[in-house]
Amino acid sequence: MTRIAKIRAGLALPALIMAFGAGLGVGHAQSENGKGYFIPKPKAEAPHTAPIHAPLPKPQPAPVGQPGVQQIPPEKLPPIPQLAPLPKEKSPPAAVMGVLSVPDVMQNSTAAQGVEKIINARRKKLAEEAQADQKRWEQEQHTITAEKGKLSKATLAAREQHLQAEIEQAQVDFHNRNVAIELSARKALGKIESSLIAVIRQVSQAHGMNLVLHRSQVALNVNAFDITKEVTEQLNKILPSVAVPPSVVAEPVEGREEEVGRMSGTADPRPGDPRFFARR
Repeated sequence: MTRIAKIRAGLALPALIMAFGAGLGVGHAQSENGKGYFIPKPKAEAPHTAPIHAPLPKPQPAPVGQPGVQQIPPEKLPPIPQLAPLPKEKSPPAAVMGVLSVPDVMQNSTAAQGVEKIINARRKKLAEEAQADQKRWEQEQHTITAEKGKLSKATLAAREQHLQAEIEQAQVDFHNRNVAIELSARKALGKIESSLIAVIRQVSQAHGMNLVLHRSQVALNVNAFDITKEVTEQLNKILPSVAVPPSVVAEPVEGREEEVGRMSGTADPRPGDPRFFARR
């Protein structure tokens, strides 16, 4: 797995955060001795029933040789048109090829290593806060259960609703903070990629190469074609480190869903996206 892939995979919201409701047993459970054990009950969602469509009948092949059954004759292509020749153009130069492994370059980039270290630290802090909140909610559940016989129905319902609302809001907050961390990583990696493109052009021109391919796309090549090491050394020379922007939660704006979809991997990567370069 490449360094970019590791950073992006680690940016996924921790399972314990997304499972706050399920992990804490959202709903009303009953113990074996029949005593009620309170756990916040989630908001009921309207059931969604997918429309059931009858399968379309598959076309049956017509019986061969049966009288009255028409057969489709083989289609003949029309004659190939004769076009007038175009004016002669200058032939392209002879290909001078090189190969490059972008994942290996990013794996050994000191700037990318620094980004990974900072992003991992922010992820770790977010996970620790999530675990602390989970323990606090579990303790609150036990407290409500212990005082269940002393509380009125209205008071019990109010405390249940308050705890449930707090858990739901925490899920939103942790998700937004996770998105902010990913945005910071993308901005930092974008700076590295911009420099990487310039370095690839610089090194290839120094070797007189006019065609550089991803190494993973080449079945066989000699080491003289590979410029991965030179590109890595030059990238570390001109960009030994890069600043990672603060992970600030932004206010919701129109079109935010599309942005989150691209970050979560549901949309195709664009040239500015780290996944665009992380190909093997």
